[in-house]
Amino acid sequence: MKAPTAILADDERLMRDQLRSRLAQVWPELQILDEAKNGEEAVSLTQQHQPDLVFLDIRMPVKTGIEAAKDIGTQSHIVFITAYDQYAVEAFEHGAVDYVLKPADTERLSKTVERLKARLQTNAAPPDMSQMISQLAKQMGIGKPNYLQWIQASIGQELRLIPVEEILFFQSDEKYTRVQTASYEALIRKPVRDLAEELDPALFWQIHRSTLVNAKAISGVIRDLRGRHLVQVKGSNEKLEVSRSFVHLFKQM
Repeated sequence: MKAPTAILADDERLMRDQLRSRLAQVWPELQILDEAKNGEEAVSLTQQHQPDLVFLDIRMPVKTGIEAAKDIGTQSHIVFITAYDQYAVEAFEHGAVDYVLKPADTERLSKTVERLKARLQTNAAPPDMSQMISQLAKQMGIGKPNYLQWIQASIGQELRLIPVEEILFFQSDEKYTRVQTASYEALIRKPVRDLAEELDPALFWQIHRSTLVNAKAISGVIRDLRGRHLVQVKGSNEKLEVSRSFVHLFKQM
């Protein structure tokens, strides 16, 4: 029997590496033919390789997983990768093969693999998901700004996915950006200038060229003896300096 084949599509390399590793554990026969970092690449690679399965992250740049699934159509079976359980369940109930929740859990992934094996054994053609995809796109507001919902950070040997709403602030130095939550901190390499373009500006305010703060985490603003504005943050004893360019954000406070 021909070994099953697949393509992995996720814009985060660490997530692709993790999923590839977990799949190797629970489904060693599966051949990963290629990887894509956006939906457009996923569509192109699917046309090139004609895999049995395409694992598609729902949220990707250039072309989302939903848009890619629409273009792939019935060429391959679709498995959605998602951090949004309600969207994944909706997709599954309307005919998508299955879904993988971020971060990929071995036990949950094993159940997904069993269902996928059963579907492939029937030799049934991939289902037409056009109606489900249109509904899912509407629910998710595809076409609207696609802001980051999670930050991937390494803490020691652990890969951690941090929901952005749990982050108090980001602060950069020359090499790293500090990600501070109420209970721990992590480091990432993405600079604040890039994060400022990818995060919802209504949630994260840039108060300095090196600092983004969660607006919901601001407890107050004070002025020190030097006349500087300092932001007080809930769950932290630190005070974050506001540069003159961003003082206007607090005029109404």
